[in-house]
Amino acid sequence: MSKQTNLFAFLKRKEPEPATTTTNEEVMPESSTPVMPQSPTPVIEQNIFETHRTETDETEDLLLSLERDPGLRVPMWDYPYEKRDQIRRAYLKLKPYQPVLKSFPFSGPDSYRRRFQASWYKKFPDWLEYSTSKDVVFCLLCYLFADKPNRNTKTFTLVGFSNWKKVNDGDNCPFITHVGGENRGNFLEFRKAFARYNDEVSKAIENTDYNAKYVALSIQKEILQIISAKVRNHIREEIGESKFCIIVDEAHDEAMREQMAIVLRFVDKNGLIKERFLQLVRVNDTSAATLKRELCLVLKKHNLLVENIRGQGYDGASNMRGEWNGLKALFLADCPYAYYVHCFAHRLQLALVAASREVSSVHQFFSNLTFIINVIKSSPKRHDELQSNKATEIEDLLSSGQLETGRGANQIGTLKRAGDTRWSSHLQSINSLLNMFDATISVLERIMVDKTCTSNQRGDADVALNLMISYEFVFISHLMKELLGITDVLCQALQKKSQDIVNAVKLVSTTKSLIQNLREERWESFLEEVNLFCQKHDILVPQMDALYIARRGRARRQQDQITVERHFRIDIFYVAIDKQSHELDSRFSERALELLTFTSMLEPKDGYKNLERDQICTLVEKFYPSDFTSQEMVHLGYQLQHFICEVQNDDKLRNMSTLQELCQYLAETGKSDVYFLFDRLIRLVLTLPLSTATTERAFSAMKIMKTRLRNKMEDKFLADSLVIYIEREISKSFSLETIIDDFKSVKDRRVLFDL
Repeated sequence: MSKQTNLFAFLKRKEPEPATTTTNEEVMPESSTPVMPQSPTPVIEQNIFETHRTETDETEDLLLSLERDPGLRVPMWDYPYEKRDQIRRAYLKLKPYQPVLKSFPFSGPDSYRRRFQASWYKKFPDWLEYSTSKDVVFCLLCYLFADKPNRNTKTFTLVGFSNWKKVNDGDNCPFITHVGGENRGNFLEFRKAFARYNDEVSKAIENTDYNAKYVALSIQKEILQIISAKVRNHIREEIGESKFCIIVDEAHDEAMREQMAIVLRFVDKNGLIKERFLQLVRVNDTSAATLKRELCLVLKKHNLLVENIRGQGYDGASNMRGEWNGLKALFLADCPYAYYVHCFAHRLQLALVAASREVSSVHQFFSNLTFIINVIKSSPKRHDELQSNKATEIEDLLSSGQLETGRGANQIGTLKRAGDTRWSSHLQSINSLLNMFDATISVLERIMVDKTCTSNQRGDADVALNLMISYEFVFISHLMKELLGITDVLCQALQKKSQDIVNAVKLVSTTKSLIQNLREERWESFLEEVNLFCQKHDILVPQMDALYIARRGRARRQQDQITVERHFRIDIFYVAIDKQSHELDSRFSERALELLTFTSMLEPKDGYKNLERDQICTLVEKFYPSDFTSQEMVHLGYQLQHFICEVQNDDKLRNMSTLQELCQYLAETGKSDVYFLFDRLIRLVLTLPLSTATTERAFSAMKIMKTRLRNKMEDKFLADSLVIYIEREISKSFSLETIIDDFKSVKDRRVLFDL
């Protein structure tokens, strides 16, 4: 009987044999000794042993019965479905059939005959099999797991491959292309995986002509370019003849290429504010002239006039907001009404911290603050000890009557790290350290004498302790606590919605006043507060009238003879405050505050109580003279009068809270045609950029697209992918037919595209 016959005989379901009984007389010898009945326990153990032996024998029989030569074995899909997994496991246990002959047979033309090489086994050890009967090779994995024969798997599962001439053809080697090469790309792999679960896709792939698959990278880029062009055209149609605002920011990608993101803000015909990502442009440098040149090229390509720009939104970099050579100034020279309003949602407090860190002592303070907190929070054990010390401190203060009990009072808390992208984190970090000052010192002192700690850990604790008990560290911590505490109220207000702009405008002036008051009138009280803190925590207070010696006693390079009091008051206190005052003045200039006031006057909050006709007309004449003729400015005043009267009789108008709701309501009800001048004014104000968050989100998407593994993406490929991904709401609105039509219209194709 052949091996194949044995295999099917083995796979055939066996009929259970009828149970037979054997009498004692048949198995027992003649004897007069009575036979004792056997205990049931040995019988059970014997059955288990026999079952185990039978399963082992079945596995061995299966391995022996399988046909090893891949050219003679039966296709996997011809086996019974319930037995296929068992056969697959058996073949995997046997591993690929790779016989090494003394001499493999030659094949091919007589002029240059070739043969199989045993060295190929080492290059493809997991799947390559050789058939000695047919002198061809097969793929074990395709044989085991291919669902059914198709054009892609037929060669290595049924027919066999024997064109040895092509094997050493580099990347075109059939063995390499069979396994997919080093990296076939995400698209092809996703397409292959998707075809396994979708019969229509699988059928389309199988029936596609070999020379017209349209899956090459160039075709992928061409399709992306078509879709991205449709997205940009849709954005251009949304803008129409409306005025718009440019929001620009730059950042480097994973390949360290400087990229500029361009976002357009406008109000569409339905009264909705839209911020659309238009383009990502690679720039050689970040100078204002380069950025403007590239930006103007993009606007010109989409027929967008610079004269229609009514707002600019950038970050606080000098190349953006420079008064003379910044990007803001260059556009204002071409369009005087492209007003620059600093981003409201920008990290104002982080910018104020950065401004203060221009003072070297303050910069060292924040570096030391981070170091101290890292020493404590690097170990859970130290963190637990810190909270335990703080709990003991609170208990002592409560027992002595220095603290009062109450719900939510006297919580332990923990140290908080300052983050470069988190609002108010620097203020919270300083407050947490001052609140847990004694507990932190106790932990550091314990680490210094702990023999279980390494020398590096004890050294770090020693350095951190010396920093904390220095007078300069305590002085700057209290100074930054005061400055950041004053500006934090403004920072929180600027993060809120547009209906709070009125209060934000007032907070700008009060913040400036409080900072100036701290500089001019609160030096003595501030110094007394710092000294009391030092006395409470046993920190040495220097003599203020003594000679100040910088750099730890290295006075040779110190030219001016100054006192300690003058150093802390002039070099640190005044300079740090002046840096923050200058930052606030540059971000909230008088013209910017006027624009904020103008915006707040149009807000429908509290029944349009700030809507003053004469003042609005005056501001329109000042800020938008090119958008309203002299005659239209007169009619605008009358339209405002009619609108105010209508508000009294319209509950829906009276109960609105934002300017966008009002603009949308005018468009929906058709009142934008009645109050067309007022509607135009609202749209101009809404065009002003209040945030640059859209560009930040674009860079977040860029990090998703261009990763460390895909850091060689071309700039155009990256830009097209980002436009489609970020504006996916628009991309999804295109039908497949329109995309195919555009693809056909680019050039003549080999096949006719029909759905």
